[in-house]
Amino acid sequence: MNNSIKAAALAVVLGALAGTTAKAADLENTLYLDLKYGRVVIELRPDLAPKTVARMKELTRQHFFDGIVFHRVIDGFMAQTGDPKGTGYGGSGKNLPAEFSSTKHLRGTVSMARAQDPNSADSQFFICFAPAPFLDGKYTVWGQVTSGMEHIDAIKKGDGDDNGAVDEPDKIVRMQVAADAEAGK
Repeated sequence: MNNSIKAAALAVVLGALAGTTAKAADLENTLYLDLKYGRVVIELRPDLAPKTVARMKELTRQHFFDGIVFHRVIDGFMAQTGDPKGTGYGGSGKNLPAEFSSTKHLRGTVSMARAQDPNSADSQFFICFAPAPFLDGKYTVWGQVTSGMEHIDAIKKGDGDDNGAVDEPDKIVRMQVAADAEAGK
């Protein structure tokens, strides 16, 4: 085998290995959010909110979100979840620092819910049904739905006269870090 053929073969092998590493890194920064309607894939954004992404992955790996309801769902705006009490007043017990960015709240944006204090986000998050520019720069964006948005659209909507409170709400069946799901964990 001449040197140019060896170099080409080596380039193919190295390219394949690089692709495997990139794929593994992508799976580590991807969540699978399973609903009764189907799977939602969320691309995590550690470049925007590293502390929030790390905490959300930690909670996901503890199965914290499995079975939690979408307690507040406002048609045309967003679906909110992440409260183990299902009331909008609960969380994991660990507040996160605000990691605001210039990233826009668009359809499918995943962002942290919080109280008036910018550093009060905990485990509650919401997914936007539509652009919400009035939230830009005021809430921590940490992900984006890349597939399955039709399943988010199907979530039972709440009462518009009661701040989106939902009777008999839909829930998260299971949420997993994609790398764990693919490894069979």
